[in-house]
Amino acid sequence: MAPVVVAPPRPVIQKITLSTDVLFDFGKAELKDSGKGRLDQLAGELKGADVDEIIAVGHADRIASEDYNQKLSEARAQAVKDYLAQQGAKSNVITAQGKGESQPVTGDACKKLGAERGNNKKLVECLQPDRRVEIEVLGSRQVAGGAPDAGTGSSAPAGSGTTNR
Repeated sequence: MAPVVVAPPRPVIQKITLSTDVLFDFGKAELKDSGKGRLDQLAGELKGADVDEIIAVGHADRIASEDYNQKLSEARAQAVKDYLAQQGAKSNVITAQGKGESQPVTGDACKKLGAERGNNKKLVECLQPDRRVEIEVLGSRQVAGGAPDAGTGSSAPAGSGTTNR
């Protein structure tokens, strides 16, 4: 039996998670100035990198319908894709995906906080970590001395406590 050859994983230049309160207002998909600033920073960090693919994945919390949250997460990922392309990233290597409310990170922490509505401030604040856009950049870049670097940079979630879905 011939051995199975597994392709090596593609090098990750950078993977960041941005809190949607930095990028968008609650329930919206239009980029805020603070979001544009953070995406400008990312675009600057990618200058000179050999980028194979950029994947933007939008997420939403559980407030509102599943269909609404899916569309909102897709629209937010698309807004990030479009903005990065405007800043010089090759649009043909950027993928936008929406996961809706299907991948929460809060677990059971926000149960029993009352009505599942956008005007329930305690619930909205508790679910804030579920509202995010994850951006993964795959490829390579040169580091000092000319050696290629697969870069495994990571950034903690940006922003805090304001309300977004």
